[in-house]
Amino acid sequence: MSERESRHTWQKDVIRQVLESEDDFLSAQRLHSLLAQSGEKIGLATVYRHLSAMHESGAVDCIQHHGVNLYRLCSAQRHHHHHLVCESCGKTVEIEPPDDKWLHSVAASQGFTVSSHTLEVYGLCPDCQKLS
Repeated sequence: MSERESRHTWQKDVIRQVLESEDDFLSAQRLHSLLAQSGEKIGLATVYRHLSAMHESGAVDCIQHHGVNLYRLCSAQRHHHHHLVCESCGKTVEIEPPDDKWLHSVAASQGFTVSSHTLEVYGLCPDCQKLS
């Protein structure tokens, strides 16, 4: 069941409100902490469940940083996009997806068909490169 088809709850509303107020990707734990600071009593398992459903439906992006899933409502949510992710500070930049021809030709060269794809490119941002 997609987020749009799922039951409307106050928990989903307040989770979305916090995500809308933040520019950066957040972990479920950080989101839970922000909700608690604002007086919302929502269990961490509920936060995880809603974030997972929102990601599955395409309402939020999810990246991994140091083995932790991070979530964000992206400004480019209406079109397919990917991210550059700094391995040090976690800064993310939205990038355009690779050309579909390229993607399908790489898959075909290995005997695959493409049903979906995600692309996150990890490295160091300019600021972190200066520090290393």
